[in-house]
Amino acid sequence: MEKTVFIKLCAGRTAQEINLSALGGDAGVSHNTARAWLSILETSYLIHRLPAWHSNIRKQVVKAPKLHFLDSGLACYLLNIREPEQLRHHPLRGAIFESWVVSELYKAQVHRGEQPNLYHYRESRGLEIDVLIDRGARLHAIEIKSAATVAPDFFKCFAPFSERVRSTGLPAQIENVVVYGGEASQLRSTARIIAWKDVGEILRVKEEG
Repeated sequence: MEKTVFIKLCAGRTAQEINLSALGGDAGVSHNTARAWLSILETSYLIHRLPAWHSNIRKQVVKAPKLHFLDSGLACYLLNIREPEQLRHHPLRGAIFESWVVSELYKAQVHRGEQPNLYHYRESRGLEIDVLIDRGARLHAIEIKSAATVAPDFFKCFAPFSERVRSTGLPAQIENVVVYGGEASQLRSTARIIAWKDVGEILRVKEEG
């Protein structure tokens, strides 16, 4: 019973930073047990712990990993979401969409025999990037939005994050990407806009570059 409760609690925390003490407390198990059970879920490819990226940035950077379910259908089932209309109005819709995008990027790299190089970035004062793909000399900064219409606030974190990277002295070229719930991909001066159905294009463009 505790394990069933635990995995349901994990589903409710998809796309959130992992707090083992809080997760274990809610499940009625110890901090160490929660850690062990998370490791089992990750080894079973049910979840992925997305590590934090903090390459010499002199800010209050949060270093906790994020939990992402690799199967959004399973996450929905555990959250008792049975119909698309339920998901459309569910408070975790954005989190589930974010985890779906992360899982697509993760699986695409693994299926090609690559070690996933996906990260997230957040400062304690609010600046956040949902996913970073680190290619050494190139970073892909990806914001994930479930909305079907592009809004100005989708781009607000890109400029300050670019400043943070420049402050490290890293010779990184940054490509800004927004993945959203709409149907049309497009190129803007601030970022590439990628429709949900074109998520694979992010990786293909990386190879060409």
